[in-house]
Amino acid sequence: MTHDRTKSHGRLFLLAGGGSRGGALLATMLASLGIPTPRVAYVGAASDDDKDFFARLRNLLLESGAGAVQMMPLTGRRRVGARAIEAVERADIVFVSGGDVELGMRTLQKCGAVQLLADHFHAGKAFIGISAGTIMLAQAWVRWRDPDDDASAERFPCLGFAPILCDTHDEASGWQELRALLAISPTGSIGYGIPSGGGITIEPDGTLTPCGRRLVLFRTDGVTVSELDPGCN
Repeated sequence: MTHDRTKSHGRLFLLAGGGSRGGALLATMLASLGIPTPRVAYVGAASDDDKDFFARLRNLLLESGAGAVQMMPLTGRRRVGARAIEAVERADIVFVSGGDVELGMRTLQKCGAVQLLADHFHAGKAFIGISAGTIMLAQAWVRWRDPDDDASAERFPCLGFAPILCDTHDEASGWQELRALLAISPTGSIGYGIPSGGGITIEPDGTLTPCGRRLVLFRTDGVTVSELDPGCN
């Protein structure tokens, strides 16, 4: 599959995470960069820069073949600081961690990190997301003004580096949030469900390749959201 792009950009690796299969896929993606022990800038905005969460994912990255892993401190800051700028400038790849998508995007926007990350992405730097980080790299996500009212669902923008709508490891609930997002998206929109242990690679030319597990695809016709034939991927 290919998607038109108006700007040059780096490679994208979108992971659902989950178990040994997810770790093996992460290792494969890092190795595909062709850089021994690539340096990683860690974006922990979606977990409020939680140190324990960072320690666990840093170990996973190191076990998967990464070299130095440096956190970009962002939470609680009015603007991006020198440490965060240095981390992304020195990195071979930027890792956007999991947690809460809305918290992550709010944090990035508040401190001005969106433009910093976008500049590096469009200059050719590779990015990898896992779980909520994968969704943050995509076009948009869904929230509810009233958690008890399905009709209060609304879209909000994400980084938009990946030209898709997606969700991760939600196969147990039948991809309810992804379906809700598509229900309020333009007619013809497609949503990619990335199951646990699966992922997507998006090349600079827009080529999209499923990895590890078969994707679950949905499309909205403006009235209903339907699952597409699995033969599509």
